Amino acid sequence: MDLTLALKALIMGIVEGFTEFLPISSTGHLILAGSLLNFTGDKVKVFEIAIQAGAMLAVCWEYRLRIAKVVTGLGSDRSAQRLVINLIIAFIPAAVLGFLFNKSIKTVLFAPVPVALAFIIGGLIILWVERRNRRMPISARVDSVDDMTAMDALKVGLAQAFALIPGTSRSGATIIGGMMFGLSRKAATEFSFFLAIPTLFAATIYSVYKERALLSAADLPWFGIGAASAFVSAFLCVRWLLRYISSHDFTVFAWYRIVFGFVVIASAYGGWVVWAD
Repeated sequence: MDLTLALKALIMGIVEGFTEFLPISSTGHLILAGSLLNFTGDKVKVFEIAIQAGAMLAVCWEYRLRIAKVVTGLGSDRSAQRLVINLIIAFIPAAVLGFLFNKSIKTVLFAPVPVALAFIIGGLIILWVERRNRRMPISARVDSVDDMTAMDALKVGLAQAFALIPGTSRSGATIIGGMMFGLSRKAATEFSFFLAIPTLFAATIYSVYKERALLSAADLPWFGIGAASAFVSAFLCVRWLLRYISSHDFTVFAWYRIVFGFVVIASAYGGWVVWAD
């Protein structure tokens, strides 16, 4: 295998893992990183989605005991049944809209400047939500994912649908959306992690199957490198984020999004960086 290709796959996997579960958009960072690395094209777009499976497996490993308890309790445990039903409900909006508009979104919005604009807008929304919470502190209505209703799940699922816009952030949309709808920061974050499992799994299977004509056995090594590095970096990130949210809000991520978005736009229009589409 080409060592340059392997190195690019490794870097992209690390970017995916460290950004998938933070409210800063993994898709946006992958588009920008791929542009800087001159790592673009239809096959790379499939790669960017496929390596999400590595990040998803990191969540499965982190919550392996909880997941095992849910699976074994589906026949009799009401809380396990409720969690699975809520995940299905939350999964449906993005799945339906993604199926209907995936091609249009990729054609129009998978480019650095639209991603940068989504970074900035998302950052401003996070700032607004966090400042509102500080001005008007309200006790969360839902302290645990086990206490969520079907309507709570639907609202979070509708929020996740906004993440179909590259640069928005799936985790950011679900966590901030959940907080706006009455979930505690911890409950919103954990439900976002659990919702990533069916969402990323379905996206990976659908993308690889749909674009299977582009792929060959020769692609397995660099796809594997990307998925493996995404797993390791996502595992580290999830562990860190769970500690971070116990005593911090998401303001720092909001400012990061805003500053980074303006830097990308300035570099694109100033000619400092030639961003490839």
